[in-house]
Amino acid sequence: EIKMFKTVQIQSKKMPFVNWFTKLMKSEPSTPQPKPKRHLWTVDESKCLSEDEVKILKKYSKQLLKIGLEKRRFSLVRDWFMIELGLNSGLRVQEMASLQHQNLYIGTTNSTILVIGKGNKKRAVWIGQDFKRKCFIYAEYKKQFQYSTDPDSYVLNNLQGRQISKRALQKFFKKMVIEAGLSDHYHIHNLRHTYSTFLLKASNHNYRFVQSQLGHSSIQTTQVYAGIVETDARQSIENMYAWISNGEGGDINFEFKS
Repeated sequence: EIKMFKTVQIQSKKMPFVNWFTKLMKSEPSTPQPKPKRHLWTVDESKCLSEDEVKILKKYSKQLLKIGLEKRRFSLVRDWFMIELGLNSGLRVQEMASLQHQNLYIGTTNSTILVIGKGNKKRAVWIGQDFKRKCFIYAEYKKQFQYSTDPDSYVLNNLQGRQISKRALQKFFKKMVIEAGLSDHYHIHNLRHTYSTFLLKASNHNYRFVQSQLGHSSIQTTQVYAGIVETDARQSIENMYAWISNGEGGDINFEFKS
């Protein structure tokens, strides 16, 4: 009787497996589902400042710098450098807020910013001579206002000398844009878009270089700016044979007889 009881128990334990195996054999093979396509965001002219708008914004921020120095208001000096940093490096907002003085490598020839971006990925962003000089000037201004420029101190600090928040930078930029007389649809991230488009034009559409500067993991992300920078390229089609004069076959006069 004891053996029979054990046998029944063993069989009952095997039943679920048998039922599962039977259902598996009767079921139709499942077809692999295609992976959903990743949505690629787009950038158009409305997300980038034009040349005239860049001039207006830089002029206004320079006025803030002057007022800040005269009236001893560090926030205005910092906001001036915030604009210069965004336009000359293309950093993301969080990258700007997290930037420390030890990440600024100012050399006699080449100068770079060591950026810790998304996923803690590091990249070196090259900067030009003009912005390099402004980095020196800004550091001296900070010292005048008794703010630290030690390696572990933040470049864009708040009035308490601590790290400024991402939200604060967004708020300050929006205020500056409106006061400068520009469209209020601009956000601080548009400085990054502006940097990207102007760098692509200046580098003769060197997408690999711009990809490296921006920290894009894929070249496809950088190529979303193609529609903007290639506006100039499309215009070049009109000038392809501009060197041919009308008398040399460059123009045709159509005459229709009625």
